[in-house]
Amino acid sequence: MVKLRLKRCGRKQRAVYRIVAIDVRSRREGRDLCKVGFYDPIKNQTYLNVPAIIYFLEKGAKPTGTVHDISKKAEVFRELLHNQPKNRV
Repeated sequence: MVKLRLKRCGRKQRAVYRIVAIDVRSRREGRDLCKVGFYDPIKNQTYLNVPAIIYFLEKGAKPTGTVHDISKKAEVFRELLHNQPKNRV
């Protein structure tokens, strides 16, 4: 199973995080499948590769709580709903 979660980078007391798609059995600093974003809590900056995030969510990846909140602020889930085909009877 794949998760979208944070990977810690940076110096001591100056942590920055990469948002990565990673296998759940890997450790936090383990090998990731794809880098899909960046988050700096000190400067409050966020960069998201929205098409990549949507791709992994459509394939069944589950975001962690923090990544879910970051994605929710960027309205990624709204774009995910717009990309889904409508079921017509």
